[in-house]
Amino acid sequence: MFDLHSVSLLDILPFVAIGFAAQLIDGALGMAFGVISTTLLVSMGVPPATASAGVHTVETFTTGVSGISHSLHKNVDWRLFARIVIPGVIGGVLGAYVLTQIPAATARPVVLAYLACIGLYLLWRGAMHRHTEREPRIVEPLGLIGGFLDAAGGGGWGPVVTSNLLVQGASPRRVIGTVNTAEFFVTVTISATFIVALGWKAFTVATVGLLIGGVIAAPIGAYVAKRVNADLLLTMVGIVLTLTSLYGLYRALS
Repeated sequence: MFDLHSVSLLDILPFVAIGFAAQLIDGALGMAFGVISTTLLVSMGVPPATASAGVHTVETFTTGVSGISHSLHKNVDWRLFARIVIPGVIGGVLGAYVLTQIPAATARPVVLAYLACIGLYLLWRGAMHRHTEREPRIVEPLGLIGGFLDAAGGGGWGPVVTSNLLVQGASPRRVIGTVNTAEFFVTVTISATFIVALGWKAFTVATVGLLIGGVIAAPIGAYVAKRVNADLLLTMVGIVLTLTSLYGLYRALS
C-alpha cells in the first residue's frame, strides 16, 4: 500500500486517462478494460498476479457503476444474467487461486488465437449485416471459463462471454449490458480471493488512476451501448476483440 500524500497529479493523470478510455470501450462493447489495463501494468514491470489483483480491485468499482448504468438503460437480460453469474464466480475463484500458486501462461496463446478468430467472425457478420437474434443455448460453461480466464489472465470475462453469446445470436445491447452487470459479482469474488492471497500490496498509484478514470467513463459506455445499432456494435466488438487478442498473442509468443 502506498502513501497517497506523496502522489502528484502528474503521476496519476496518465492512469486516469487510460482508465477512462478502457472503461468507455468496456462499457460500450462489453470487453477490454482488464486486457488494456493489465497489459499496461505488466509492460511496466508489474508481476502478473499483482497486476491482475490491482485491475480487479479497480473493476470492483467500475463494474458496479457500469452495471447500475446498464440496468437503468434497460440493457440487462436478467434471465441470462442468472445463468452466467454463478458459474462466473466459481471460475473466478479457481482462476485467482491458480494464478497465485502457479503460472497459467501455457494455454494463453491458444485462447488468444481462438478469440482473434471469433473477433474476425463477428467483424464479418457485423459488416455483412448478418446478425439474426436467437436465444443462446451454451451459457453456463461460458461463465465458468470466462471467470477462470479473467482471473488467471488478467482479462477474459468480456472477450470470452460477450463474444461467444454474440456468435450464438443474442442481442448485442442485451449481451453487453448483462455481461457487464454480472462482471461486478465475478470481480468482487476475484478481488477478495487476491486480497486473501496477496494482501493490499497491489493497490498502487496506477490502480487509483485507473479507478478514477473508469468510474467517470462507466455511465457513458452504458449510454453508448443503448444508442448504437446492433450491426455496428457487432462490428466494433469484432474490431476490439481481434486487435486486443492479436496483440496479446504477439506478446505471449515473443
